Amino acid sequence: MKKISVLSVFAVLTLPALAEENVATIADYEALMQNESVVTEQQPAAAEQKNELFEQPKIENLSNPKIRFPHGMQFGVGISPTSGLNGFIGYNNKNFDSFWAKRFGIRFDFATMSPIKSKLNKRINKAIGDEGVEIEDALTIDNFKLDAKHYGAMIDFYPFGDTWFLGGWRVSGGYFTGKLDLDADLHGTQKVGKIEFELDGKKFTYDGDEMHGKATIDWKYKGPYAGTGFDLGLFWGFKIYFDAGVVFTDRTAKIDLDVPLDGLRNEFGTLIEKDSADATIQAAYAEFETAKDKALADARKEIKDYPYYPIVKLGFMYRF
Repeated sequence: MKKISVLSVFAVLTLPALAEENVATIADYEALMQNESVVTEQQPAAAEQKNELFEQPKIENLSNPKIRFPHGMQFGVGISPTSGLNGFIGYNNKNFDSFWAKRFGIRFDFATMSPIKSKLNKRINKAIGDEGVEIEDALTIDNFKLDAKHYGAMIDFYPFGDTWFLGGWRVSGGYFTGKLDLDADLHGTQKVGKIEFELDGKKFTYDGDEMHGKATIDWKYKGPYAGTGFDLGLFWGFKIYFDAGVVFTDRTAKIDLDVPLDGLRNEFGTLIEKDSADATIQAAYAEFETAKDKALADARKEIKDYPYYPIVKLGFMYRF
């Protein structure tokens, strides 16, 4: 009985401790399992975040750096025989993945003869020569003065996109406005006989052996533009550009003729004066003005039958 009592006391003293250790072990196990579950649940999110961080550079590398600004910006300078010193700014990028985006471009075009007007007119008159352009016997036009300018916006379409060589050909459409001014001296000399010319079938003569007048053409135009051209690559983005097209306009050129009246007579020898109380002279002046207006109207009609203003340009351009 005594041994049993000792064992009983030992059991009473040790079992609660063992129970506490077991309880702690079970609690630790449950906490461990719970933590593993939390870690297991968080693993996909962490893995997904890690994948995003890893894949971000790949997404960045997939973008094409050649479609970012300023790639596609372009500008050019050149010469136009019908408008003067030419320039443009625009945009066209052949590196787009889109079929249509790489084929379209836009340009804002401008030109003026002001910087080169003096030299150009000297060359024109030198080419014509000292004798000028003869329009009647002993009556010539010389000392030409040309001035022109234009502004316009164009949409370019490249049918072949970025295809080598053919990719530089384009078809263009847009809207242009501009003007052309041409002044020339009307000059007549006749050493033997009289200076004689004809307007609307009626003859007129001068008493002296020399006369000086002026002829002017003023053409202000605006309308839709259609043309074609190309840009041919050279190196490092530099290219040669060429454009040829017409502006469809319904505005005809204004033509004027300033003929001096001093010593002017009609075919019957009647002196022509603007302000005169003589009825015969008044009738001769009215006849002259009518003949001049009719001749100018015929000239304007011929120009009206050609309602196209040509625009031709050649120069160098650079595209980023």
